[in-house]
Amino acid sequence: MDAYTDAIRSLDPAEKLQLVERIWDDLAAESRSIPLPDWAVAEATRRRDEMIADPKLGLTDEEVWKRIDDSRNG
Repeated sequence: MDAYTDAIRSLDPAEKLQLVERIWDDLAAESRSIPLPDWAVAEATRRRDEMIADPKLGLTDEEVWKRIDDSRNG
């Protein structure tokens, strides 16, 4: 293990989440585009094509929010 990995593992979950949020904010502020690996583009294309072929596979935004609410409420 390296020092960074050890330091991250020593954080409690709330601190790890805060670190992820800071990294995410930093990435979002980046003016250059972030390259995607070919496998990620291929997977996104596959999923898009799958949804176009059978729209019933997807969820409405109401269904998504209900799942989120249900997961929070136990």
